[in-house]
Amino acid sequence: MTFPFLAHAEALHSHSAKSPEDGDTSRWLTPMELVIVTPTRMPQLPDKTIADTTVLDEQEIRKSGVPDVPALLRSLAGVEVVQGGGTGKQSSTFLRGTNSSHVLVLLDGVRINSATTGATAIDQIMLDQIERIEVVRGNVSSVYGSEAIGGVIQIFTKRGKGVPSFNVSGGAGTRNTSRVSAGFGGEAGGTSFNVQASKFKTDGVSAIKQSIVPAVNPDADGYGNTSLSANVRQTLGTDHSLSASAFQSQGDVQYDNAFGASTDTNTTTSTIRKFALVSDNRLAESWLSKLQWAQGEDDYKDYLNGVMGSAIRTSNNQLAWQNTLSLDRNGNLLLGAERLDQRVTGKTAYTKTDRQVNSILAGYTGNYGVQQVQLNVRQDRYSDFGAANTGLLGYGFAMSEAWRATASISTAFKAPTFTDLYGPAGWGSNANLRPERSNNKEIGLHYATGEQQLHVVYFDNRISDLIAADNTWTLQNLSSAHINGVEATYAAQFGQTAFKAALTRQNPRDELTGLVLLRRARFFSNVGVTQQIGTWKTGGEWQHGGERADNHMTAWPGQRVVLSAYDVVNLTANYALDKRLDLSLRVDNLLNKDYMLAHGYNNLGRTLFAGLNFQQ
Repeated sequence: MTFPFLAHAEALHSHSAKSPEDGDTSRWLTPMELVIVTPTRMPQLPDKTIADTTVLDEQEIRKSGVPDVPALLRSLAGVEVVQGGGTGKQSSTFLRGTNSSHVLVLLDGVRINSATTGATAIDQIMLDQIERIEVVRGNVSSVYGSEAIGGVIQIFTKRGKGVPSFNVSGGAGTRNTSRVSAGFGGEAGGTSFNVQASKFKTDGVSAIKQSIVPAVNPDADGYGNTSLSANVRQTLGTDHSLSASAFQSQGDVQYDNAFGASTDTNTTTSTIRKFALVSDNRLAESWLSKLQWAQGEDDYKDYLNGVMGSAIRTSNNQLAWQNTLSLDRNGNLLLGAERLDQRVTGKTAYTKTDRQVNSILAGYTGNYGVQQVQLNVRQDRYSDFGAANTGLLGYGFAMSEAWRATASISTAFKAPTFTDLYGPAGWGSNANLRPERSNNKEIGLHYATGEQQLHVVYFDNRISDLIAADNTWTLQNLSSAHINGVEATYAAQFGQTAFKAALTRQNPRDELTGLVLLRRARFFSNVGVTQQIGTWKTGGEWQHGGERADNHMTAWPGQRVVLSAYDVVNLTANYALDKRLDLSLRVDNLLNKDYMLAHGYNNLGRTLFAGLNFQQ
C-alpha cells in the first residue's frame, strides 16, 4: 500500500465505513478506521492489503493544482501516461508497461470503456468532479474481469458528507486557460447528496510539430470540457440504503491530422456518461448485500471541417449482485454474480454489434495475526468466444510492527474488442480470435512508521496470445510480451517538510523480437518536496522519463525511432487566506523543456495557472 504524502495518511485511507460503493461496514470497523476497497471489492485496512495499491485523496487532488486525471497519475510509480498535444488530447495509460487496453478504469465501480478500442477515455475526466482515486497494480481480472492485466484505476466522484455546504473554485492561466467549478452537498437526516458542475477551456498549442510534418495546420488546437456529477443516498433504518448517481463529461477536442491538408480543421466530441442505482442491505448480522444496476457509455464523434466523419457509441449495461459474508473475526467471503451487455452503435458497419457476458466470482480475505491471505476466482462467459477463468493467490506476513512482506500469483485476460472481431471488410478483423492472457508473479517489501513509508515491489508479467496483424494484415493471436521490473515508493514527513519519491525500473519487451514495447521507458521517476511555512505551503517536483521507442509519425510502420529522455520541473504554492478560502499557484515545465511523449506531438511548454478555492 503506498501513499503520496504521510501528512495526509488518515485522509488517504479515505473510503469511509458507510460508503455507498461497498455497503455499510460499520459493524466490522471502528468509526476511525478508514478503508480501501478496490484490491478485493471488500473493505480493508491499508496494512492488510496485499495488492500494490496507491490512494490519492481529495486533499491531495486539490493541492496538486492539475486539471485532469492523466496529469495526476503521472506522479505514480508504475504509471506512464502518454498524451499528444496537451490537455484533453487522446492519451494512453501504461500500467506496469502493459498496453493501455490492459488497464481497467472504473467510475464508481462502473465500466465506461469503449468496446471498440478496449481503452477508456480517461483524458476526458476532470478532477473537479473527483473525491478519490485508487490505483491497483497487477493482475486483478479474478476480481473484475477483462482488461485488468496491468491493473485497475478506480475513480470515485464526490459524495455528500457532513453539514450541507457549498464549494466554488476558479482560476486562469497561460494560453487563455480558464477553469471554474461549483458544488453543493452534505447530509440531512438520513439523506446524503452532492451535485458538482465544472467547466474547463484552453487554447492549447498546435498538436503536431511542423518540424516533423511541415504541411500540418499550424494553428493552436484547443480543448473545452463541461462536466456534471450528482448523487443521492437515502438510508432506510440502520441496515438498508438506496442510492443513485449520475455523471457526464463532454470534451470538445481540436487536433491535427498528419496526413491532412494544412487548412483542415479536425475536431472530436468525446462524451463519457454513467448512471447507477444501488441497493445496500444488511440481510443478517454477518451478511452485506449490494445490488447494482448501471450503465456506462463512451460516445465519440469526429468532424472534418465541420462535417461528421465518424460516430460510435459503446453502451455497457451492467447488473451486479455482490455479497460480503463475515465468516468469523479473521475472514471475510465475497460471492458475486454479474451480467454485462455491451452494444455498439454508430456509422461504422460492424458485422455484429452486441454481446453478453455472464460472470460469477468468489473471494476470501483472511487476517491471522501477522499473516494475511487473499484468494480470488472468477469465470467470465462471453456470448462470442466462450469462457475465461482467472484466479489470484496472495500472502502477506508482518515481520515486525514496521516491516511487512507480500507475495502473489495471478492470471488475467483481455477480451477481443468489437473492432478485433467484427470490423468492416478490409479492417483485418477475425471472429475466431481468443482472449489475450496474462500470468503475473510479484513480491513486495514494505516499511511503515509514523513518519516514513517505503514500498518496493518486484513484478514479472508474461502476456500471451496478444492480438496483432499477420503478413496479410489479418488479426491473429500471434504475439507475446514479457514485462518485469521493480517499483519503489518512498514518503516521509519531517516536521513541516514532506518528501516523496516514486521510481520504476522495468523491461517491457516483445518476446518474439526482443524489442522494447512502444512508448514505454525502461526507467522513469517522480520526486517531490513540500514545505509548510505558516499559511503558505510550497512545493516542487522533478519528473524524469527515460528513452522510449515509437513509430515515426508519417513513416509508420516502416521506421522505428527513439524519443529522447526528458526532465521536467514543476512548482506549486498554496496560501490559506482563511479556513475556507485559499489561493493556489502552479507552474508546469518551469524550464520550458521541449520533449515528446509520442513521436511528432508537441507538449505544452511552460504553463502557469492561478486559482481560488472556497469551501464553506
